[in-house]
Amino acid sequence: IGSGSVPGAGGTEGSGSVPGAGGTEGSGSVPGAGGTEGSVRGTEGSFRGMEGSVPAVGSARIAVKKAQLRSSPRPKKLEKLGVYSSCKAEGACKCNGWKSPNPPPTPPRTDQQSNAVNLQDPCRSCSHTLGDHVTHLENVSEDEMNRLLGIVLDVEYLYTCVHKEEDADTKQVYFSLFKLLRKSILQMGKPMLEAHDNPPFERPSIEQGVNSFVQYKFSHLPSKERQTIVELAKMFLNQINYWQLETPSQRRQRGPNEDAAGYKANYTRWLCYCNVPQFCDSLPRYETTQIFGCTLLRSVFTVMRKQLLEQARQEKDKLPPEKRTLILTHFPKFLSMLEEEVYSHSSPIWSQEFLLGSTGLQIPIHTGAGVRPSNLAVTSKPALPPELLPPTVPLSLKKCCVCFVLCVVGEKRKPSEPLPHEDAKRQRVVGDIPQELINEVMATIADPAAIPETNLLSAHSARDEAARLEERRGVIEFHVIGNSLNQKPNKSILMWLVGLQNVFSHQLPRMPKEYITRLVFDPKHKTLSLIKDGRVIGGICFRMFPSQGFTEIVFCAVTSNEQVKGYGTHLMNHLKEYHIKHDILNFLTYADEYAIGYFKKQGFSKDIKVPKAKYVGYIKDYEGATLMGCELNPSIPYTEFSVIIKKQKEIIKKLMERKQVQIRKVYPGLSCFKEGVRQIPIESIPGIRETGWKPMGKGQGKELKDPDQLYSTLKTILQHVKSHQNAWPFMEPVKKTEAPGYYQVIRFPMDLKTMSERLKSRYYATRKLFMADMQRIFTNCREYNPPESEYYKCANLLEKFFYTKLKDAGLLEK
Repeated sequence: IGSGSVPGAGGTEGSGSVPGAGGTEGSGSVPGAGGTEGSVRGTEGSFRGMEGSVPAVGSARIAVKKAQLRSSPRPKKLEKLGVYSSCKAEGACKCNGWKSPNPPPTPPRTDQQSNAVNLQDPCRSCSHTLGDHVTHLENVSEDEMNRLLGIVLDVEYLYTCVHKEEDADTKQVYFSLFKLLRKSILQMGKPMLEAHDNPPFERPSIEQGVNSFVQYKFSHLPSKERQTIVELAKMFLNQINYWQLETPSQRRQRGPNEDAAGYKANYTRWLCYCNVPQFCDSLPRYETTQIFGCTLLRSVFTVMRKQLLEQARQEKDKLPPEKRTLILTHFPKFLSMLEEEVYSHSSPIWSQEFLLGSTGLQIPIHTGAGVRPSNLAVTSKPALPPELLPPTVPLSLKKCCVCFVLCVVGEKRKPSEPLPHEDAKRQRVVGDIPQELINEVMATIADPAAIPETNLLSAHSARDEAARLEERRGVIEFHVIGNSLNQKPNKSILMWLVGLQNVFSHQLPRMPKEYITRLVFDPKHKTLSLIKDGRVIGGICFRMFPSQGFTEIVFCAVTSNEQVKGYGTHLMNHLKEYHIKHDILNFLTYADEYAIGYFKKQGFSKDIKVPKAKYVGYIKDYEGATLMGCELNPSIPYTEFSVIIKKQKEIIKKLMERKQVQIRKVYPGLSCFKEGVRQIPIESIPGIRETGWKPMGKGQGKELKDPDQLYSTLKTILQHVKSHQNAWPFMEPVKKTEAPGYYQVIRFPMDLKTMSERLKSRYYATRKLFMADMQRIFTNCREYNPPESEYYKCANLLEKFFYTKLKDAGLLEK
């Protein structure tokens, strides 16, 4: 196959000329070739292939001709077949067909035909009657005769192609296939291509690779977006199945290529098994995407992508409105992402292990066109490899900071490198959902149809989602770099440091350039740099104080034209995980008025956890800036935290749906009270336990039976609350002059002064009454004031303090 010829065609008897079709005297005309432009390559990758159109009108015309011929009377069929059959007359005649002694160099036009031959006419080659050539067909069934007639028209069509084809490699394949079909007519056999290897020629196939790509890159998307990706994949595979490959000579003219022999072999295979069978259905047809793999795709992808996008722009007005956005907007992005995986030698989508690691998930992206061999059907759908799955986190975690993976100084850290805290054995948390139930629910939410419909850029998606995808595809990189006085400076690191100095200077105009330069190149400072296309587009400059247990963030910026892409969150996430690796769990920074919002989103707060004695004298003070801090939790996998939270939300949602199904039962009303019963145990109410209600445990809801002891305990707690630094907004009732409209919004006001009066009058007979009034203070505050207000923050902090005191007093479970 590598030589450009078709194996198995050699030794075919008969010359390259076609006998006069239909009895034309020495004409050799071809009735079935009209309108094909004399070439199998009738379409040059028209963008109409997106809609699944047939790529050549020639095949339709041949089908019409075959239908007409098959409906002809039997004698006419025998006359047609006699031209191509060997003579069966006595005397061991060696004539293999009614050949023209001097065939013309090119086949004449079909309108030059003469009257049809007769079975009594003598053969031009052996002088026996034409009827002697078809004696073996007298008892042949109509189906077999129609099959042979179909091969006859394919032979005539290929004859036209041989004469009109200018490319030598293609012409040789046409001629070999022509001889193969001639041999099949003579021997009444089925055309079988003989080769050293049979389809498929490479595993995994293009279809399997694209399928793996969809699973690898988009398995996390909600159902609607994921279905869009599947449609794009189908579109792309359909294009390849009808794409017209460049001839080897055209490819050489376009530029030098490394594997010319390999491409020529694949081109020959493609002609024999995929392209010619579209028009000559006597030959078995395979789809390109099912018998070829990444080798062929790499050789055509760049040119194909360019032509597809160009044709899309040219034909945009002809596209259906429902397809226009898909083709003009989403398809280019899909091709760009796929291109990176196609040419990446480390991409898992071409790994057999990736396919074998399937969990049974199926994304059907077959095109459905052509004859599909049964042994090539995709039987499994690749799943994400274990290293790409987010690590498990307790569902009871309530706080989070978002983070990413980092690298050592001057070196890129591998995404698969395990984090030091991942192997730590986590303790069972009370309230955790059983792992068996989670696994069961996970299996259901893995179904694309079960994933909620959210857009990648919607408010429900993580800020760092797009940036994380770019990092996985290798579009962006993260490096921790710094200047050194002990080692010879690396040129690329110095260039990055200069780039960082420029980014900080442009994005922080109020900061002196000399000061920025001094800190960026200071050996005691390091900078987490964000690299895209080999240039710096952002970074965070910081200084670590291991002995004090914190790091000071000095500068943080992303160049203006790359903002609003999640890079800022990406940077901070990387920095957090880098510090967890180095056992430093606190950040401190002075944020100006423009940066406070960013740092709040990254988990920073004005409530500094580091003792003041630890940082005073170590960090620099900035006039007009606010000191903010962030405490890291080493148990949280920051790199995939947003993905985990999203998955947890889906798990909880599914668990709630399951619970609703279980308890969606109507129970009869209670009739015992009509019979004089005054009270019943709560657990005896029908269906109450099915809702998840449980009796209070020993440590829950502990009531103090002695009224004096309860009074004393509540008085102590109230005094502590009133003495707290954040209690000042709630000491007295809200005045109407200070908060207009307050009492229209808040129907049941409460304050600490009122609670003190109620406590003195012994109003609080139970701890629940006391807790309800205190909770009302915090709820009212949050209902009336915006979240960014000082009152709102005070309510949150005081509420936390109050419940801590309740636990200390034994009135609440610890």
